[in-house]
Amino acid sequence: MTETPVKQQNTAAFYGQAVLSFGLALAAVTVGIIKLEASAWVRGFLGIAVLYLTTSAFTLAKVVRDRQEAGQIVSRVDQARLEKMLAEHDPFQKL
Repeated sequence: MTETPVKQQNTAAFYGQAVLSFGLALAAVTVGIIKLEASAWVRGFLGIAVLYLTTSAFTLAKVVRDRQEAGQIVSRVDQARLEKMLAEHDPFQKL
């Protein structure tokens, strides 16, 4: 009576597209900063800002994913408890 949810997996093509898109965007920004007609301090600041933004985006994505996975675990535990209670319940038992 229990339904096991299907684990959703990304396809290899989607994963490859995401990695390629990230690499291309990071490379474009890096080339743009290098070619920028500004002093080394300005280019350095922009480079550090891009690295900080990138690491912050990865951290945010991980935190959001972890929170969503934790919610799924709690939901599964609650569902298992409910199923156990329903399986043990006898509606014809006298109280």
